Amino acid sequence: MDHGSDEAGAIVDRVRNALKRSPRDVSKAAPSVRNLSPSRREGCDFGALPEFEQLRIQKAAGELLGLENPFYQSHETRASATTIIGGESLTNFSSYDYLGLNGHPEIVKAAKGAIDDLGTSVSASRLTAGEREIHRDLERALAELHGTEDAISFVSGHATNVSVIGGLLNQEDLIVTDTLIHNSVIEGAKLSGAKRILCPHGDMDAFERALRLNRKRHRRTLIVIEGLYSMDGDTPDLHALVRFKRRYNAWLMVDEAHSAGVLGKHGRGVAEEQNVDPREVDIWMGTLSKAFTSAGGYIAGSGPLIEVLKYTSPVLVYSVGAPPSSVAAARVAIEVMARENWRVKKLRDNGQYFLQGAKARGLDTGTSIGASVIPVIVGSSPMAIVLSQRLRERGFNVVPIIFPGVAENQARLRFFITAAHSFAQIDGVLDAVAAALPEVRSMPSIVSLLAPKAGAEHSDTP
Repeated sequence: MDHGSDEAGAIVDRVRNALKRSPRDVSKAAPSVRNLSPSRREGCDFGALPEFEQLRIQKAAGELLGLENPFYQSHETRASATTIIGGESLTNFSSYDYLGLNGHPEIVKAAKGAIDDLGTSVSASRLTAGEREIHRDLERALAELHGTEDAISFVSGHATNVSVIGGLLNQEDLIVTDTLIHNSVIEGAKLSGAKRILCPHGDMDAFERALRLNRKRHRRTLIVIEGLYSMDGDTPDLHALVRFKRRYNAWLMVDEAHSAGVLGKHGRGVAEEQNVDPREVDIWMGTLSKAFTSAGGYIAGSGPLIEVLKYTSPVLVYSVGAPPSSVAAARVAIEVMARENWRVKKLRDNGQYFLQGAKARGLDTGTSIGASVIPVIVGSSPMAIVLSQRLRERGFNVVPIIFPGVAENQARLRFFITAAHSFAQIDGVLDAVAAALPEVRSMPSIVSLLAPKAGAEHSDTP
């Protein structure tokens, strides 16, 4: 008899019974909702949605198992290699501050100065009355960073991909991308209405085959990949993709959210890393919230591309311009990165040290190259959540990535490595993972009853 399964079943039964004894109080609902049949009530009452019920079951199960919710934890200090949660000081491996620039005196001074000069908001879209020279200063720096003619910045990184992809293509077009591409690309592709082909992760033969069989049927074709994949920490074969885009007359777009400021000797991204002429890529996309310690997104490319986006991209035309403090912070962060180039090297040294240490301890890091993103793959969502809590108890903050962010059998802890981490901090967390993981795997499991089936496909990468 499988005693682990019996115990898991007992836990779930206790959860369901507890929920039945404390049903949601619908008696206080508006009369128009209270008098509806259950089947009709679901259309009006968000509390009746199956998605909400599943969340209730999962949270109740976590409480019975003594697990804290690892998400939406409130931090009491700035993002860095350490943090404070609930008054407890923790070594932090869940921060995008790859170059350790958050709080850098020059960047803070620039942000404060921009507020003094221009206020906290530009109070309009840039097309109408929100344009400030500070925006163009940042964009010139971004164009220089990527080796392009021009660049344009946006108030949101996610919205950059949604708006740009959704606006450049339509139902007559084709988008070929990687199965592990970021959610923002997926949403932009959906908005465009273009035919979408998802190729197995990193499979260049599949990319070539998709283009060869489908390109001639479509008006425009866009290939979209990430410079450094946000869940797996690996890179694409940019040389091969450049050949494909030439051969099939396609646009090539690279999302550099996790690779700008990270890859290449000077932090110029995957083109510098792989010695590719950046002009061979039609659209460079990036975010300002990671290595450049600010917020927002951008596109770098040819002059005509940027001119088209300035007058047609909804997120630029219909959204307020980015606030002066964010723009100034990003611009100075780029300057500091160039001057304090040791940060790029220290980040890469730390990533390699982590990767080698993880492998020496028998941990599964997947296909990561050991840059800013390194996963430790656990294999189920509940185990990833439990392992995250075990690390919290040992003084480390590492947020789990679970289904549907990744396939259920690929649930993991995702480590963000920064230039501010020390080798001692890295050894400490790796020792903690190596000690806790066998304990977690030996626990009675509720995977089969509370988690999706092993091998289930994720929906979109968050």
